[in-house]
Amino acid sequence: MKTSKPDKSKAAAKPQVKALTGASADSNTGNGSTPGTTRILVVDDHPLFRHGLVQLIDSESGLSVCGEASSGPEALTMVRELKPAMLIVDLGLKGASGIELTKSVRVEFPRLPVLILSMHDEPMYAVRSLRAGANGYVTKQEALGSVLEAVREVMGGRTYLSPGMASEVIANVVLAKHEPDADPTSALTDRELEILERLGKGEEVKHIAKALNLSPKTVETHRGHIKEKLKLNNARQVARYAVQWVTARGGA
Repeated sequence: MKTSKPDKSKAAAKPQVKALTGASADSNTGNGSTPGTTRILVVDDHPLFRHGLVQLIDSESGLSVCGEASSGPEALTMVRELKPAMLIVDLGLKGASGIELTKSVRVEFPRLPVLILSMHDEPMYAVRSLRAGANGYVTKQEALGSVLEAVREVMGGRTYLSPGMASEVIANVVLAKHEPDADPTSALTDRELEILERLGKGEEVKHIAKALNLSPKTVETHRGHIKEKLKLNNARQVARYAVQWVTARGGA
């Protein structure tokens, strides 16, 4: 009876995926994990921070990192292949931001929990993240101290905000309802706000376009919308407003 030889090319494919992601694409558990382990995909373009976060998660019983990504498109591909139980996403990704990625995830995977990590400790960013579909928001300053609690809360079906951030978010939402003109930037879309911030940090249109994977013309169109919504007269006033806005938040 003739026996078929194993396909060596297919056999070699699995270890390569595992080496890159910490789990095989058809596995239900992470690297070295056991059935029932919560498999998490970490998306962050800062290797050192990502490495520390991965170590922290893998050290916790019942949690494991099944993959790591550094951009939105890479993350979506890995979500489709690895089918993680949860995403932890950096808000400030290069290219598509964490908010844009969250929106994309919501379209394809409406029930997949997403926890946002951010360098911003302002309630505005937390509110925008939650509106985009995120289930929690943790600042990077407190991430290593509270991310495990955040993961447990989000996986339990609850929305997580640190106590201090929670009170600020509530105040921010209430203030926005009673005083809609208190912050003119509330009228901007998430992409427009991101471009305003980059303009405030002195970035040129061409640099912004490259960083966000957009054309310079698209960035200029967004800048035009910003000008109209903030009731400014020209690009120079937009730049001046952006610098003042970023400086007031300690980001310049």
